[in-house]
Amino acid sequence: MAKYTRIDTVQVMKETGIVPVFYHKDLEVCKKVIKACYEGGARVFEFTNRGDFAHEVFGELNKYVSEELDGMILGVGSVIDEGATSLYLQLGANFIVSPIVQAEMAKTCNRRKVAWMPGCGSVTEISYAQELGAEVVKIFPGAQVGGPSFVKAVKGPMPWSSIMPTGGVSPSEENLKEWFDSGVHCVGIGSKLFQKNSDGTFDYKEISNKVKSALEIVQKMKA
Repeated sequence: MAKYTRIDTVQVMKETGIVPVFYHKDLEVCKKVIKACYEGGARVFEFTNRGDFAHEVFGELNKYVSEELDGMILGVGSVIDEGATSLYLQLGANFIVSPIVQAEMAKTCNRRKVAWMPGCGSVTEISYAQELGAEVVKIFPGAQVGGPSFVKAVKGPMPWSSIMPTGGVSPSEENLKEWFDSGVHCVGIGSKLFQKNSDGTFDYKEISNKVKSALEIVQKMKA
């Protein structure tokens, strides 16, 4: 079962501002990547449900995080149905992120009091997700939906909305400033955080540095 409540999760997302988003089929690679993010200061991490047996990788990764990375809140993204939601909750997911709004997923998460963050592309979807109990909504794909200007427009009539864009977010100061100036709750960043070496392996030190830099940029903007 989840180690962190949905309130804990949402608060830490707000405090740090950055959620690394990652998937790899190799458990050992996942361990090294999440440790690199942790050492860079990240405290929320989204493992995406993208490949065959992803749930098995997640289950082992969550055990590792619970034992070795105190304070890291691990959840799952790219979940699109109630069955997968239940499976990941049973494996201890602390939050569920989806590219869609699906009412049965909301009910499943709400029964366990686990944060559910559905993907929305319109004001109507955002409002419906909030009606279903979503504390934070994901806009996806962030850039294609309308980027920071979309977030700013939504916050006009619906200032209570807590929005997390994923897609079209980079760890540069210019890009982060655009998003946070628009009023986002936090941002999800994928491949642009995960630097690789020339041979295709991950550069874990550089991943830590990129995470640290992005977190510092966000904190500077909040000051």
